[in-house]
Amino acid sequence: MAAPPPTPPPPAPPRPGRSRASLLPVLLPIAVLILVAVGVGSWLQFAERQAVETVTTAGSAAPNRVDVEAVVQRVDATARELTLRVWVVPRGNLGEGDGGAPVADLALQTSGATLGDLEYPAHERIATKDVQVALTGGSVSDYPFDTYETDIAFRAELGGRQVPVRLVFSNNDTLFSISADPGPSRQEAVMAVEVTRSGSVLVFAVFMMVVMWALAASVLIGTWYLTTRGDGLVWPALSWMAATLFALAAFRNTAPGSPPIGCVLDWFAFLWAETVIALSLIAVVLTGVRAAIRPDATHRPPAGR
Repeated sequence: MAAPPPTPPPPAPPRPGRSRASLLPVLLPIAVLILVAVGVGSWLQFAERQAVETVTTAGSAAPNRVDVEAVVQRVDATARELTLRVWVVPRGNLGEGDGGAPVADLALQTSGATLGDLEYPAHERIATKDVQVALTGGSVSDYPFDTYETDIAFRAELGGRQVPVRLVFSNNDTLFSISADPGPSRQEAVMAVEVTRSGSVLVFAVFMMVVMWALAASVLIGTWYLTTRGDGLVWPALSWMAATLFALAAFRNTAPGSPPIGCVLDWFAFLWAETVIALSLIAVVLTGVRAAIRPDATHRPPAGR
């Protein structure tokens, strides 16, 4: 009598899925971190926006005066100068047509750092003008920690007679933070200006340095792993290292403000990270070639056979 066929094993019980409750301890800290990051970012953005919208005044508050609105349009740290857009409005009995034109020839004498004085003919409409102001102190090689200073001053003469001046100063360059310290109120308006990188530029530049060192450390760890295992030429790893080497250079060129080669960003992170990655790539190639040649030499038939 034939034996009955073997009974098939019972099916494996279904694998229990991860419950939603077990994901809560992981998702909750992530949500808290996201909320904290968004809150801190919103506060920093609001603070920087308030700093950009700050308006500083200096000079006389007499009813018959010349108002000078000076707005920083662009700061060129490499050339050590800033572009100042100047709009002049004569007030009271010094102007006509709601301040659109002076009643006599108007001359604005500027500080020594400002490249050129301004002149406006009598009874002609006043248009805005851009002037260059030289910056002193600091060096662009200190990027992103470079700081510059300058003095802005205006002295007005209407028809050959000195008249009071009121200076209204503000900044439109979001890459730089500018603080102004008005001088004593006299007929001329004087203001000491300090120029630094904005908070967003500083944070982004520091973040770039951290990322560069992190990538260099990742490549260095991968190099240690590959050279100790002796797996030969691992082409995906070599491709990753070579791509990191060239991508890091492109990443460096995205630094806001286009800093020149040789700045603090380079000497603190970029140049060293590139050196570490390049040497690691060479070490992996040499070790891989040696490991690939060794088996061939072992199985090579002896000479003479």
